[in-house]
Parts: sequence; C-alpha cells; structure tokens
Amino acid sequence: MTFQKKHKLGALPLNEEPFDRSPVCFNVRKGVKEKLKTVPDWKERLREFIDELIENVDNNCQ
Repeated sequence: MTFQKKHKLGALPLNEEPFDRSPVCFNVRKGVKEKLKTVPDWKERLREFIDELIENVDNNCQ
C-alpha cells in the first residue's frame, strides 16, 4: 500500500525556508559528537551559529 500524496498526516516542514538537499559535513574531535547530541535543539542552534558566522565574515570583508 502506497502513501497518498497530500495526505492530512503527511510530513510538515520544520521551517519556512527549505533546507539544501546536500548536507554540510565536517570532522570533529573525539567525543564531540556524543556531547553535541546531548545539547537541546542542537541542529537549529548550530544552523543559527553558522548564519551568524557567515554574516560576521561578510561584514569584516567589506
């Protein structure tokens, strides 16, 4: 049985702007991955930090 499109129980987006289809991946020091997973809402907080980091670099380059 296939899942019907436009089903009322379908997945809803988490944000107004869609995410890029390809993820950003980078290596971290040992133990960081496990500690990061214990931080509440870590993915969204990391996205916000990256946005701020990019803004700061853009502001410093001008």
